[in-house]
Amino acid sequence: MHSIKYYSTNLKATPVSFGEALLNGQAPDKGLYMPEHIPTLSAQELESMAGLTYPEIAFTVLDAFLKHEIPGNVLKKLVNGAYDFDVPLQLVSERKYVMRLDQGPTASFKDFAARMMGRLMSYFLAKRDHELLILTATSGDTGSAIANAFYGLENIKVLVLFPEKEVSPRQRKQMTTLGKNVRTVAVDGKFDECQAMVKRAFADPALQHLNLSSANSINIGRLLPQAVYYFYAWSQLRNSVDDKPVFVIPSGNFGDMMGGMIAWSMGLPVNRMVIAVNENDEFKTFLNTGVYQKIEPSLNCLSSAMNVGHPSNLARLVALYGGVMDETGAIHQLPEMSLMRNDLYAISVSDALTKQTIFDAWHKHQLLLEPHGAVGWAGLQQYLVSCKSDNKDLYIVLETAHPAKFPEQIQGILHFDPDLPASLQGLEEKKEQYGFLSNDYESFREFLMNTYD
Repeated sequence: MHSIKYYSTNLKATPVSFGEALLNGQAPDKGLYMPEHIPTLSAQELESMAGLTYPEIAFTVLDAFLKHEIPGNVLKKLVNGAYDFDVPLQLVSERKYVMRLDQGPTASFKDFAARMMGRLMSYFLAKRDHELLILTATSGDTGSAIANAFYGLENIKVLVLFPEKEVSPRQRKQMTTLGKNVRTVAVDGKFDECQAMVKRAFADPALQHLNLSSANSINIGRLLPQAVYYFYAWSQLRNSVDDKPVFVIPSGNFGDMMGGMIAWSMGLPVNRMVIAVNENDEFKTFLNTGVYQKIEPSLNCLSSAMNVGHPSNLARLVALYGGVMDETGAIHQLPEMSLMRNDLYAISVSDALTKQTIFDAWHKHQLLLEPHGAVGWAGLQQYLVSCKSDNKDLYIVLETAHPAKFPEQIQGILHFDPDLPASLQGLEEKKEQYGFLSNDYESFREFLMNTYD
């Protein structure tokens, strides 16, 4: 079999190899890359996962996509280097678990994708003797994870845009205190506006000489590693190979959700995916009505990394179900809505319910959640009521960031300061350095040309 090609969701660009899709970031027609073929794992491969470590499962999953582009011994070194931290699966009650994706170097689930993607990019850049400028927009954890994962790497410069008033101080300091090949800029605007400027830069002919690429979840190199932890959680918690869990995913730009959908398409046994969003409920409305309408500007909620009024990765989900959505959110062909509704359940969680969930989870279960994980846990509670689910089933909720990244919220609701993980200790004393830009593309373009030309 030949290597897998990656097509654009806008269907107007030539399919490319994984290496090309990874380094391009976004397709030239402004679409997102998707694999033309999603490989499936055999029953034997699934069965064997029960005894494997996280890096071993990562190799199995990623090698299915990359075996014709990266030698197996090289890929094993990359995954072993990327995944040297724990992935706790916390039992809360009966068969309800929280998968804590908050133990990496920036205490965020974004570490899983960013660390692997940085290594993959370095591999392909070295083969091409090539340099890249990574542009990324962040609503919270992406920026710090990318900045830390790419910090000091050869042949890669990183520029992170973030909405000035919508990231927590600790999230900001994780990316503004690094230096070297990493720059950060605060934008007087929302995440969606930062993201729009980044996407526009990729398509700007005047900037092609800067060799721009993306490390956001618009990059397929972010999504494939995110499929891995769904396999890991299932392999550790299943009673049998036929055990089908319900995954509950706090969702903003839908990269994490698409990682889960890729895993499901590869053969991971899944009962249903619960997509939990905050008050930016454009996806819930779309799933219920078949009508998609962006929320502009996006609403500013406690779960700041999920303040997304138009998830980029929705175009990939639509493609997976046979539809076509362009980068503006216009749907040119509806996906199979009945099938999508059968597979997915969407819930929107208010800030008031987010706070109440943090309070209840701690006092009922000694389960410490931050706002994003609380949206997920609230999503599970509603799903259990609405769908009259069997408590004997397996439920896995994703906790996407460490509660210590949101001390103001935890103090305000639970009246104590969560213990700092090692990755966040000493952060307060570090010196910050970042720039400022207005929400104006021409100013952004001028900044890029003056800084990197």
